[in-house]
Amino acid sequence: MDVRFVDTTFRDGSQSLWAAGIRHGMIEAVAETMGRAGFEVVEVPVGGNHMKKSLRDSKEDPWERARMLARKMPHTVKSCMGGAHIILFEAASTPRSVIELYYARLAGIGALNRVQVMANVMDECRRTFPWVIPMFRKLGLQVAIALSYTISPRHNDEYYAQKTREVLAFNPDAVYLKDQGGLLTVDRARTLLPVIVQNAGTVPVELHSHCTTGLAPLVYLEALKLGIRRLHTAVPPLANGSGQPSIFNVAGNARLMGYSPQVDLALLRPAAERLTAIARQENLPIGAPLEYDYGQYIHQVPGGVISNLLHQLKEMRIIGRLNEVLDESVRVRKDLGYPIMVTPHSQFVVTQAAINVVTGERYKHVIDEVILLALGAFGEDSGFAWMDQNLKDRLLGLPRAKELAARQKTRDISLKEIREKLGGPGVSDEEFLMRYLMKGEEEIRAMRAAGPPKQYFNTSMPVLTLIQELGKHRHVRYVQVQRGSDSLVIQNLSLN
Repeated sequence: MDVRFVDTTFRDGSQSLWAAGIRHGMIEAVAETMGRAGFEVVEVPVGGNHMKKSLRDSKEDPWERARMLARKMPHTVKSCMGGAHIILFEAASTPRSVIELYYARLAGIGALNRVQVMANVMDECRRTFPWVIPMFRKLGLQVAIALSYTISPRHNDEYYAQKTREVLAFNPDAVYLKDQGGLLTVDRARTLLPVIVQNAGTVPVELHSHCTTGLAPLVYLEALKLGIRRLHTAVPPLANGSGQPSIFNVAGNARLMGYSPQVDLALLRPAAERLTAIARQENLPIGAPLEYDYGQYIHQVPGGVISNLLHQLKEMRIIGRLNEVLDESVRVRKDLGYPIMVTPHSQFVVTQAAINVVTGERYKHVIDEVILLALGAFGEDSGFAWMDQNLKDRLLGLPRAKELAARQKTRDISLKEIREKLGGPGVSDEEFLMRYLMKGEEEIRAMRAAGPPKQYFNTSMPVLTLIQELGKHRHVRYVQVQRGSDSLVIQNLSLN
């Protein structure tokens, strides 16, 4: 029985372990190899958040990255998380015309063949799928629909059975369970996965989990026994930790169990070695198995959100109150009707919990996003129908609630109007989209001033690598390399 793999190294692996800090040159160093390794799908970092990160922090052109991916992996199905938005936090204010232009450009240059869309976080089946999935189909993109996994009184087997049936109406190319918190256990998988497989019918079912609790590699093997034939894995050093299981571990164990992993591990080992060398060179984390943490099942806060919370509490000099904030996040989530702890709701819950703890009074100050939850702006999946009624009444009585409600009625601005504000018809689509994402041109100019992206050469280019390293040591006048009767001298002429 064949087992196929969706690779997450560049996208979710980087997002989970390197704060989405993978650079153009790092991807380029191994992209061709990854494209030939036999993955069913390779996730690529071309979503809006990754584009902003690339442009703002790495000072690299995200469209050049997209073209490089298309060039290096021309025959690979390339996928990203997407939906009725470019930046998820800005979904409500982004016109449909801009969203369509963004995905059309990615598809047009060959950087995107598949979109992975969430189905049960913001009531997407009713609110956005009726228009966004036909848009993706028109662009020739495959659509994989994700059901986000969580633990709560209302997210039981029947809930996931019903959600699976709902998404089939949109004829997805795949359905997958997205366990963003690494909360799935072997016992829970035995009851839940057969429900999804049965209700999915002939549509392929995939499993996506994180190693946050250390259980994901074992859960994957149980999933194989339960009929799942597509697993989301990553290549070290961007595997394990808070990322996905390692392809080497899962494929190796699957083979021992009698399955046939459809991936070339021998081809991938040099890629893993190259990425590990880059991680050491740039002092980036190397994924490793984590100890079991039962607290993850209680607060369900994703690892990336906890990392950001720690940073903020440290800046406020109250890092010792982390456990108080996590405990309060459990109460806030219950108050809000058990929204799934995934972006953006995990950030909303934790931010409100931190404010409650710091002010010493629950809901004395309320963030706009929590008020929007009370207004139903994110749909029933967000917990609107199950929110504590006393809290909902209190939030809807705030003057701010009336202001936010009025904003929800804004009209869909035409693409022509937005273009006029960002340079007019003479600006290319790619330039326009960057200006839209960055709210202007300042950071785009800074990116271009930084020059071309850094390259990461491998052992097949030893002389070039040697020259680059020598450039870092200005006091070295020359280096002589001799092998038998052959001699090579590299001299720094600027010191003569």
